[in-house]
Parts: sequence; C-alpha cells; structure tokens
Amino acid sequence: MQDRPTAVELLTSVREFIEQDVMPGLEGRKRFHALVSANVLAIVARELAGEETLLVAEWGRLRELLHSDDVEPSRLDDLKAGVEALTRRLCDRIRAGDADALPFGEAVRAHVRATVVDKLRIANPKYLGDGG
Repeated sequence: MQDRPTAVELLTSVREFIEQDVMPGLEGRKRFHALVSANVLAIVARELAGEETLLVAEWGRLRELLHSDDVEPSRLDDLKAGVEALTRRLCDRIRAGDADALPFGEAVRAHVRATVVDKLRIANPKYLGDGG
C-alpha cells in the first residue's frame, strides 16, 4: 500500500492551492509553487495508474514470504487492507528476530527493497533513473 498522504488528500491539497494561490497570478514564489503543484499531480497520476498492480505484486511477495494461504482480495480496498495486515505480520516476525536468520532475513530484505523501489516509482522515479 502506498504511504500517506492518500491520492484524495493530494488532490484536495492541490485544488486548494490552485484556488487560493495560483489563480490570482503567477510570479516568483507562485511560479515555484505551480511547479510543485505539477509535481504533485504527476505523483497522483502515477499512483492512480499503478496502485492496484503494485499492491498485487506486494501482496504476492508478502504471501510467499509468510507462507500465507490467504486468498487475494478482489476489491481494491480489501487488497489494501490485506497488504496492511500481511505487513503487520511481517513486522511482528521481524520484531521477534526471525529476520536475523537466513534465508528468511535475505527474503525479507529482498521484499523490502522491491517495495521501496515500487514506492519510488510513484513518488519520484527520477531516483531510480526511470526518467519520470
């Protein structure tokens, strides 16, 4: 699941900014803020376009890592909740020291790395050399 703020929260913030600051005119500081707003819109677009695909991938990695027999949810909200629940289970195992031993520890690091890369693809793909 993508971290906060949610897509709706981002859209609301951009809308309020445009209504209150951009519409009256664009100069100096306002130009900078318009560029920031454009970046936020790009983030939201990427999140909306890839959210389900990335969640399904994360679900699959978590399910395999935890040897879970949970059935993949068919609704997006249920998928988000399922990924969150499996992530909590993984966190519990990490806290318990399970990830200190191999091969589980290596599998955990691979999952975390893949999850961070997926999140960067949404937040700022330039960090990955994807261009954006």
